[in-house]
Amino acid sequence: MTAITSCLFSWKETDALSDIQRLTRVLNYLPDERIIEALEAKRGKGRNEYPVRAMWRAVLAGVVFQHRSIKGLIRELRRNPFLLELCGFNPLPLQHKPIVSLIRDPLTGKMKAERQSGQQYDTIPNEWNVYRFLRKVESLEAQQGLISEMMLTLREKLMAELPDFGQHLGYDGKAVQSHSTGRVSRETARTSDPDADWGKHETRGIDAKTGKPWTHVKKWFGYGLHLIADTKYEIPVAFEMTPASHSESKVLSGMVADLFAQTPLLAQRCKDFSADRGLDQEALKAQLWDEYGIRPLIDTRELWREEKKMPNYDPTQPITRPLYPKRADNIIYSEKGQVFCVCPKTQEQRPLCFQGFESDRNTLKYRCPAAAYGMECQGKDVCYRQAGIHVGEYGRIIRINITEQNRRIFTPTPYGSPSWTRGYNRRSALERINSRLDQSYGFEDHFIRGQSSIKAKMGLCLSVMMTLGLASIKEDQPELMRSLVSTRSYRSSG
Repeated sequence: MTAITSCLFSWKETDALSDIQRLTRVLNYLPDERIIEALEAKRGKGRNEYPVRAMWRAVLAGVVFQHRSIKGLIRELRRNPFLLELCGFNPLPLQHKPIVSLIRDPLTGKMKAERQSGQQYDTIPNEWNVYRFLRKVESLEAQQGLISEMMLTLREKLMAELPDFGQHLGYDGKAVQSHSTGRVSRETARTSDPDADWGKHETRGIDAKTGKPWTHVKKWFGYGLHLIADTKYEIPVAFEMTPASHSESKVLSGMVADLFAQTPLLAQRCKDFSADRGLDQEALKAQLWDEYGIRPLIDTRELWREEKKMPNYDPTQPITRPLYPKRADNIIYSEKGQVFCVCPKTQEQRPLCFQGFESDRNTLKYRCPAAAYGMECQGKDVCYRQAGIHVGEYGRIIRINITEQNRRIFTPTPYGSPSWTRGYNRRSALERINSRLDQSYGFEDHFIRGQSSIKAKMGLCLSVMMTLGLASIKEDQPELMRSLVSTRSYRSSG
């Protein structure tokens, strides 16, 4: 029999739980006391028909139960008495306190007290009550950042439970449309969501059949989600919401600095950071390695254009340039960071044998392929003389100092190497998180306008995902907490 290996946290097991079970886990493990205290302080001595804690739990139920609107949440509360009890609402109507008023007796002319029964009121909040409560939650995030603070606490709890949480991080940007058409009103000269703007994302490629270039352009009105997540455990780590037009590379650079400033242990623990080619920036790759010692696993764009204009350009071959253009040498490289030697006699091009990255020197080490693989090379002697050094039986060694070359092309883990490929493929975790946000938490079809509103809702959804991960680790798999190499099959969802 083939054993199915499971990591410490599996969304398959979490998805198999009922809504009430998921909500119970969230209520038990979400570090929300600071938010509840702040909401109670805002209410003060005002009317308390709908207690703060019950209203907060109802909001969390709306996220866990994946309701697209407040109306859907209210209907769920009215038809689900167990949910009412779990949130803390009384299922029976209550009466206000009796009203005592002084009136003058028409016969005696004296004042006397008259007691009137208080009016009944529904203990289940209506749509307006929940809407006002949500505005207060949004203001707490906008003014004090309490939802972001809650995510920070969850991040630290996950790191405490999982010694390897945060070793493999990744980033992805996502378009989040506003519930606004983006049309400008003739009366106000503004859109119905003035915080949002237009974003554009272009995808280019070459048609495999025709060889002709193609371009796909996606435009949307709204915002951009900038998400960092653990790519092994598929759990969010940090996020930022911006208007759609903001540059991903600039936002990510600031997010990385803020994240590691808030959680220095995460910077020490992180080994690699993956992102797609849209984040292929020399400054970002240098920041990750120089400041934090994190290997960037970011796809490299092909930006070289000059060679394509030459008459002898062959589109079937990668464009190459000399590694040492100021001296006569036969070492060349491609824009993807592949390093080749060109035989001085036969002009045959061969990839060098990669020998690893020397972190103490910041150099990529390559070896002559003829010496490494026992191949015959007619131009070996000329090649060695061009190197200007004495070469023994081991063959010629080429060391590329990444700080002296193009930092966008040369990184500690070369593009296309087995370790680069494994790390980059883990980015699919971010695509699955984004899919959950769209389909399970309703961001592909919602009714939200305003940056503060959509940021608060996004923060709550990501916090719920982190809490479900933490709860699953704490409750479902205690036997694996002391051994990260244990395996077991998934439990049956029945």
